[in-house]
Amino acid sequence: MSENTFPVYTADAIVNFYRTEVLTGQEAKHFTKGDLTPVPKPESIQTLYMRVLHLLYRFRPECHSMIPLLENIQNPVYHEGSTAITSVYIRMRQFLPMCLVYDFSLNDLLAPKKQKTLTILSAIMNFLHFRKQRMDLILEKQSKFRADMDKLQAFTKGNLEAEKKIEILTTIPPEQQAEADELAAALAELQTTTMHEYQEVNAKNESIAEWKTKIAEKTQKLAQVKVDVSNLKEDIGKLKSQIVESPEELKSQMEKMRENVKNVKNSIKETDGRVVELQNMVQSVTHTEAEIQQMYNRLQDLESSMNNSKQQQEEHQELAAQYEKKQKELKNLCIEEGQMKRALGMKLDKESKQNIRRQKKKETKEQHAQDVLGQYNHIHQKREEMADKIQEISRETQQLKANIQSLRDVSSKETKKAQALYDTLSTSMDELHRRVEMHVVDLKQDLPKMSANF
Repeated sequence: MSENTFPVYTADAIVNFYRTEVLTGQEAKHFTKGDLTPVPKPESIQTLYMRVLHLLYRFRPECHSMIPLLENIQNPVYHEGSTAITSVYIRMRQFLPMCLVYDFSLNDLLAPKKQKTLTILSAIMNFLHFRKQRMDLILEKQSKFRADMDKLQAFTKGNLEAEKKIEILTTIPPEQQAEADELAAALAELQTTTMHEYQEVNAKNESIAEWKTKIAEKTQKLAQVKVDVSNLKEDIGKLKSQIVESPEELKSQMEKMRENVKNVKNSIKETDGRVVELQNMVQSVTHTEAEIQQMYNRLQDLESSMNNSKQQQEEHQELAAQYEKKQKELKNLCIEEGQMKRALGMKLDKESKQNIRRQKKKETKEQHAQDVLGQYNHIHQKREEMADKIQEISRETQQLKANIQSLRDVSSKETKKAQALYDTLSTSMDELHRRVEMHVVDLKQDLPKMSANF
């Protein structure tokens, strides 16, 4: 027992397990601990083994008693008693090595022992636990395989859609090819013109900066001249109030001042002319700036279109990378699918073989059912005949009861008559005995006389 690689359970645990997992209906209700301890019952153990074989191999318990109709077997009825036990023994000998039990004998069916039986049932229980775990794992793998197949279909569909999008993005329609060429040529021309205009704008900006510096210098000088003029006017006012000059000097000063004023006016006119020229130049510069802004907006639009094209190229590259990745995943999934298809093919082969076996079993079962139905019809006919015979026998019994009753009446009457006769006979016999005794007494009395005469 210490060499077992599986735990040996108690009788209560074994009974609970087999009542819930193996047996059904009335068999589960009637299976108790008393069937295993202290001495196992052979009928219960054989039934339990049959149910285990039915659970594992779908071999029904009534099939153990079926004998093949071979020509060599004479009187198959004689073999029906031992056929079931022999069938269970052969199949348990084939099954128990999977449970790591190798010493199963026919005595374990006919006269089972407690410890050996508990060991075998514990081994079967351990195997059923292992079978249940494997079945759960296989069901989980099947569900995962179905999910993977769904993902594979979704991925293949996504790959096809991505390929179509890539083809749409990479291929230019023929009706738009000429327009694309024109746009490319216009873009090249626009780039060259923008480069020239950028150079011109830079040159004009430099000249405008120079003119702005010159205008700033002129305005500073003009402001200084205005300040000087105002200072001179103040000085003249002060001098007029202080000094009374001669008219000649006053005239000469006035002429000088007129000349200065003329010079100042001329300089103001020149500056006004220069300001007008500068304003015209500023207007032309603002016009060129507007044109440059338009060109800049166009360049921004082109840059955005170039960015979009770059993004599309990046998306195309990403889609290509995803496509390659999906192709690798698809190859792996195809390999897994091939493996699963091979496993499924093997499983389908097994299922087809099992279906053929089931069909044969079904045909044999139907044949057996037809034989049973024929036997049932024959038994039913016999039953009807027996019912008729029973009815006849019941009628005969009723007649016999009536005859018995009449005979009882007659016998009661005859007993009464016999009793009367018995009474008369008893009285007559008593009378006879009395007479015989009297006669004997007389003979005894006459005996000496007769002896004397002799």
